[in-house]
Amino acid sequence: MNVSMEKGWKDILAKEFEKPFFLQVVAHLRTEKATKETIYPPGPLIFNAFNSTPFSELKVVILGQDPYHGPGQAHGLSFSVPDGVKPPPSLVNIYKELHKDIGMPIPITGNLLPWAKQGVLLLNAVLTVRANEPASHAKIGWMDFTDSVIRKISQEKTGIVFLLWGKFAHEKQALIDETKHYVLKAAHPSPFSADKGFFGCKHFSKTNELLVQQGIDPINWHL
Repeated sequence: MNVSMEKGWKDILAKEFEKPFFLQVVAHLRTEKATKETIYPPGPLIFNAFNSTPFSELKVVILGQDPYHGPGQAHGLSFSVPDGVKPPPSLVNIYKELHKDIGMPIPITGNLLPWAKQGVLLLNAVLTVRANEPASHAKIGWMDFTDSVIRKISQEKTGIVFLLWGKFAHEKQALIDETKHYVLKAAHPSPFSADKGFFGCKHFSKTNELLVQQGIDPINWHL
């Protein structure tokens, strides 16, 4: 299976592209496109997280669950929206925590690409969704693929900081070797749960402390 992806990731994940779960994902997407279903993000952006953050430059993983399902929102980076699109509620709460944690002014843009360019993998557990149908692709095989991605990062890298927000993300902790990586957990930034442990988590300053301890340049979170 020939997948358009940054070379470092493509080399590490080559065997995954031939596995039944990945072929099942491809077949499912082709079937839905043939029936004129609208799928987000657009095809060229499905692997945007990998293409924006080369494997060799990886420092941090922020795990989301599902792409945004409204028009023009999803562009292949977890929690992020393109320039000109109003930041969704969870992202607004992420910005509030950044303001409290490091004093970052609340940005106008919802585009987190500058983080990705610095080594922050903005990975959704599910990489596509049908328009206006949240979690519609949750069971087509994507999670087998992204679980493999997390395992590969754990195996091949050291010192990566994983930010796991919410119960769904917490379940991925079992895939990570914590003898060689760092896991920071908090509630999800959704308006339904942000006040149950996301606000005040200080994950952004803590992430930079962990990177600096390793002699790695910290992330400039300012947008």
